[in-house]
Amino acid sequence: MTVAPASVIIVSRERPAALIRCLTGLLQSDHPLFEVVVVADAAGFAAVAAEVAAARLPDQIKVARCDVANIAVARNTGLVLAAGSVVAFIDDDAVPEPTWLSRLTAPFAQTDVVAAGGFVRARNGISYQWKARVIDRDARETPLAVPEGGPSLHRGTPDRAIKTEGTNCAFRRAVLAGIGGFDPAYAFYLDEADVNMRLAASGHVTAIVPGAEVHHGFAASTRRTPARVPRSLFDIGASTAVFLRRHGGDEARALGLMRQEQRARLLRLMVSGALVPGDVGRLLETLEAGVRDGANRALAPLAPIAAADTFCALPGTGPRAGRVIAGRFWQGRALDKAARKAVAADEVVTVIRLSPTARPHRMRFDGAGYWEQAGGLFRASERDGPRFRFSGFQARVAQEVARLGAVRPVGTPVGSSAS
Repeated sequence: MTVAPASVIIVSRERPAALIRCLTGLLQSDHPLFEVVVVADAAGFAAVAAEVAAARLPDQIKVARCDVANIAVARNTGLVLAAGSVVAFIDDDAVPEPTWLSRLTAPFAQTDVVAAGGFVRARNGISYQWKARVIDRDARETPLAVPEGGPSLHRGTPDRAIKTEGTNCAFRRAVLAGIGGFDPAYAFYLDEADVNMRLAASGHVTAIVPGAEVHHGFAASTRRTPARVPRSLFDIGASTAVFLRRHGGDEARALGLMRQEQRARLLRLMVSGALVPGDVGRLLETLEAGVRDGANRALAPLAPIAAADTFCALPGTGPRAGRVIAGRFWQGRALDKAARKAVAADEVVTVIRLSPTARPHRMRFDGAGYWEQAGGLFRASERDGPRFRFSGFQARVAQEVARLGAVRPVGTPVGSSAS
């Protein structure tokens, strides 16, 4: 089967280390024909240049400088450079599974599919942050039940769109460029939902691909702390107001519900100790300032985006062998050494580090290029599993390998010697 060339666009701002980590994971993709477009601020631009100069990243990566704090402008900048027939988007604080891009782009073999979205793992790398959702004219998001054994196709309506998450979505480039790409009126938040609504209004089909997974870190930014506590709600207010104007939502009802939700969110954070009482009023003021700003922003018509330049495929991509290295928690150095050696041999590496406890499990992608799962031998990795169950070491490793094999190559596990 012919594989359509794909472009992956990463927008990065104020997170150069996260950007390099994302790129390191992306280069392990099993997709055989894709290019990477990075649109970054000065820090991200310099970080990529340094990694390319050190030969830790290929010099075929397309890089564009964007100093404007507007994610829609940055994504459109990437779209201009992207020459693949399908364009995929991932955030700089996310890392894709090796099978992500191949699975996310596969449904585009059907000519009526113009968009696709996958599932997103939360910061712990185990539970899901988002699965499938729909969004309506009032910017209200609700879960969408989909079969999780494979892709499914869904058609939106002018009143309700199939939502794709900005950190895990793909579009047919010609269609996305033809509708003008992303709307710069959304500096942050709801920019991809706006695209979903415009596509739905034309009756286009969106694929939901559960097996196309990314791990989303929710890294710190000017809008939130490392603990995901908001520093400002301005953009949420502004983008919601713009969305309601663009799509004919019931402004009074939708804004009232948004205010209730954000207030409840802040009160929960205050009760937990993450905010002090004075923060609640201050943050709600930023929300109202955003609503006022969004109500008065100029909403210009969106012109089609010009054709892209030359496709610049990355070298050495495609399927590769997987390796699982399992050991006990006290073998950290030996496990890291074995993992780095396997990464150098161009393998997709997963380290499973177990302690004789019932501690919760976490999965993360190490900047050295390998995945690491750590937790208790007697605790189920899934959050809805039992809090304690007796298990032998080898049996438990086999269980985790079977689970992980659904999204990444695992090969034959190496024993606990970490050799």
